Amino acid sequence: MLEMDFSAVWLTLKLATLTTAILLVLGTPLAWKLSHTDSWWRGPVNAVVALPFVLPPTVLGFYLLTMMGPNGPVGQFCEWLGLPTLPFSFSGLVVASVIYSMPFVVQPLQNSFETIGKRPLEAAASLRASPLDTFFSVILPMAKSGYLTATVMGFAHTVGEFGVVLMIGGNIPDKTRVLSVAIYDHVEALEYTQAHWLSAGMLIFSFFVLLALYLLNPNRRRA
Repeated sequence: MLEMDFSAVWLTLKLATLTTAILLVLGTPLAWKLSHTDSWWRGPVNAVVALPFVLPPTVLGFYLLTMMGPNGPVGQFCEWLGLPTLPFSFSGLVVASVIYSMPFVVQPLQNSFETIGKRPLEAAASLRASPLDTFFSVILPMAKSGYLTATVMGFAHTVGEFGVVLMIGGNIPDKTRVLSVAIYDHVEALEYTQAHWLSAGMLIFSFFVLLALYLLNPNRRRA
């Protein structure tokens, strides 16, 4: 049982790391576009991104399961490509986690980009800096606090997932059994000692994640 718990911890950290990395890559251009447009589609896209804030995880998990299952559009597309379907696989967990944790990465980045404004970009353009050079030399340093918040919140939120990962991944040891599901298993089996150990670890982890966020983010310290 202890070996299975360590496997669940490792799988959870692996899932959170991969999900956060993907969200930073995908979320940066999305957050940038949302922060620099006044188009009519900004409101609907913002609403879609923020849906996980208000949508019950089981509802989101159910629709993702329907879409990614053998009869869903994503499942049929995977079958057409000769790929296995995503439900009850680690790849399915990654896809579901990216969607479920998206607002925790996109919104901090969007707020940070909006705070920068247009003047630094205009100054960089006047010096004939390329868009890539402007991003790494101007935008990235000025948005450092936003990236810190997005990374910490995206990682921590993925670690704490339960409803979505249970709906999409089920409970397969060494494959989809993450930490939150392992705690649920122990409680269901009345193994409260093991559940206490894992839950206490999650509690301590969550506290130090938030503590680090407030200590390392200068904007939050001033607030």
